[in-house]
Amino acid sequence: MTELTVAAARARLADVVDEVRKRHSPVFLTRRGRRVAAVIDSEDLDRLLGAAEDLADIEAARAARAEVSAQGSIPWDRVKADLGLI
Repeated sequence: MTELTVAAARARLADVVDEVRKRHSPVFLTRRGRRVAAVIDSEDLDRLLGAAEDLADIEAARAARAEVSAQGSIPWDRVKADLGLI
């Protein structure tokens, strides 16, 4: 059960949820032959969201390092002065 129509999933929702939780494999819901949604185990979703956040953090760090390489760093004394800390 990899794909089901929305109507079929509605009629068998409890079975769909049980299968997703047991197999840790999403069930895609279709409408007119096109995927429109997915049912996924909540723990699997949490892991996916965590991995996506980690990847976004890694990409942001890469971009920051590239910016520092391209523009150079700002001396700490200047940063403190700009913030009114000295």
